[in-house]
Order: sequence, then structure tokens, then C-alpha cells
Amino acid sequence: MVTKQLLTDLGHKMDHTIDVLRKELAGIRTSKASPALLDAIRVEAYGTMVPLNQVASVSTPDPKTIAVQPWDKQMLVPIERAIQKSDIGLMPKNDGTVLHLPIPPLTEERRRDYVKLVKKLGEDAKISIRNVRRDMNERVKKEEKAGTLSEDESKRLQKTVQEVTDQHITTVDQAIQKKDAEIMEI
Repeated sequence: MVTKQLLTDLGHKMDHTIDVLRKELAGIRTSKASPALLDAIRVEAYGTMVPLNQVASVSTPDPKTIAVQPWDKQMLVPIERAIQKSDIGLMPKNDGTVLHLPIPPLTEERRRDYVKLVKKLGEDAKISIRNVRRDMNERVKKEEKAGTLSEDESKRLQKTVQEVTDQHITTVDQAIQKKDAEIMEI
């Protein structure tokens, strides 16, 4: 019972780290249009700050454009201001009903900056996974000292924890390589 609970906790925590990394990577700009670029933008709507996707539909009509169509026409200007104030580097074009965000090609320098950012996010994810491994190994040792796990079970469990850690680190490396390739693609 203790073994199953420890492994379940380990899996959930490491999977959560991978999910967070994927969301962060989705928000990094490449040469292609992606609605995920606007996920972090918050708009003042009716006195409250809300995520952009709660006041407008966001779509990609073609690979080089993002279209934002507010559900309420009065929200067009606040959405435009929020996009301009954000650090995504896109300038919306307002046609009166829809905001069009053309995605300009990235410069070589900007691509390198994004690759550095991706590597940093990957390293942070790996650190988080290693911290989960350390915490789980400490819990295993504590259970062994308490007498709920034998020494053999403890060693076997620590080996399993390391194997799960290695699998998740490999997943992080693959996600980083994929994003690097997207960024460097012209």
C-alpha cells in the first residue's frame, strides 16, 4: 500500500512538471501563428482582469496570422491595448470587428534568445523533477526507518524512483529538442 501510494505521488508530481513545461513552451513564439501565444494575456473586462480567451475567440486563419474576435464589440479596444502592452511583440490591426495579429518572421538573434529561454525552462523542469526524486527517496527512507518497508523493498523502490525520473527527464529533453527545431525552422 505504501509503495503504491509513493509511486502514484511520484508519477503525479513529475507529470505535472511536464504539463507545466509544455504550457510554457506553447507560449513561446515561433514563426508559426499559435493561439497559445495569447494565453498569458489578461484583459480588463467589466472591472475585472480576465484571460483573453474568456472575452474573445482566438483562431489562426492562416499560419502567419492570429485572429481575435471579441464576443462583445465594446471589448475590442481593451483587448487591443492589452495585446500592445504585453511582451509578445505583436501589433494588432483593428478592422472594427476583429483584431488581426500578423506574425513577423523571427530574426536570427531573436531565435537564439528563444532557444536560450527554452533551454532554461527545460533545465528548471529537470530541477523540479530531481527535487521530486529527492523528496520521494527521503520518504522511502523514512518509511524504512519506521518499519513499514523492508530494506530490500526500500532499495527496489529507490531504483524504481530513479527509473521514473530518467523517463521524465528524457521526456523533457525531447520536448526541448522539438521546440528548438520549431524555433530555428525558417
